Amino acid sequence: MPRRGLVSLTTRRQVRRSAGDLASAATRRLEATHDWYTRLGAEERSWVALVAQAGIANFIEWLDGIAPADSRATFGAAPRELTGTVSLAQTLELVRSVVDVVEERVEELARPADVTDLRIAVLRYSREIAFGAAQVYAHAAEQRGAWDARLESLVIDAVMRGEVDESIRSRAAALGWDDVTNVVVLVGGSPDMSGDEDPATAVGRVHSTARRLDQPVLAGVQGPRLVAVVGSVDDAGATAAAFAECFADGDLVHGPLVADLAEGALSAHAAVAGHVAAPGWPSRGRPVAADDLLAERAIAGDDLARATLMELVQLPLEEHPSLLETARTHLESAGLEATARTLIVHVNTVRYRLGRITDVTGYDLTDPHEAFTVRVALALGAILEDPSKVLQ
Repeated sequence: MPRRGLVSLTTRRQVRRSAGDLASAATRRLEATHDWYTRLGAEERSWVALVAQAGIANFIEWLDGIAPADSRATFGAAPRELTGTVSLAQTLELVRSVVDVVEERVEELARPADVTDLRIAVLRYSREIAFGAAQVYAHAAEQRGAWDARLESLVIDAVMRGEVDESIRSRAAALGWDDVTNVVVLVGGSPDMSGDEDPATAVGRVHSTARRLDQPVLAGVQGPRLVAVVGSVDDAGATAAAFAECFADGDLVHGPLVADLAEGALSAHAAVAGHVAAPGWPSRGRPVAADDLLAERAIAGDDLARATLMELVQLPLEEHPSLLETARTHLESAGLEATARTLIVHVNTVRYRLGRITDVTGYDLTDPHEAFTVRVALALGAILEDPSKVLQ
């Protein structure tokens, strides 16, 4: 670092007297050569001007040998928000503009014998302050990342608890979720439980995948589970498959698609309940929809699943007594012929009614798992017809 005497006292005094002109010239250079500067608001431009002035002042002190090339002194003149408004590349352009202005006026500022030494001093200072700027931005990014992680965890917790109020929505907006729609919640095992990585790494993998897919995401580790809230979803199953590699081996369950973050609790509840109940379906896929686990969820004690089964199966079939009788009979019979004999109808009538049951409920009784789901729904319906039986 140049110390006192690298350039003469006369040159140093001339540089000091010209500090204001140099800062103004640097600002004019920014206006003339960089479009990003002219697009800034008045307040932001004033911040940049403060940085330019502080850079000139710090250069003079550095030239005098009484202070180091201090990025904190230079960039501390502007508020921390500057790092969120002006990028590192733009800040380096600012440094370059200041350096260019000083270099162009070296012969005017320095005595003839000091011209070469002053040029060298400017180059050394610009190198050190550029490295310093990189450190400032790296530190700001680290702090911003830590704050974003805490904010993200807070929003995830609110979604999982069903407590997305106005304050949570404003916090989500700070993470870029102010107008995100078509949301689905994914729940699976957290890779950190295997001891291979920490929770931050697991969450980082989710974010990396989301960037690749160009989808907004919130992610967090809650105990043994990794939770991801994904927005801008067209197909919940396809989205879950795209994120599957981010989760540990084992069950990965996605909730239903909901309109926005405010309704995210519905998807989250279903996904968590499905993750608990998934082992009840031995041939389940990965990923699996929580709605495909309604029977297992109901058995595991999920009241929402029980209510949904009643709404999807029991109540619609009650409006069609012949279909309800056919469903109950078929589930207790060994095939179509046995059902037809019990009901004293032709086997084609049974086939027709089974098709109608599918139309009315959405479940196909010829599929083993869907038949099981209908059986559980009808069992619930029979029990809830007489609540006193539950207490016996």
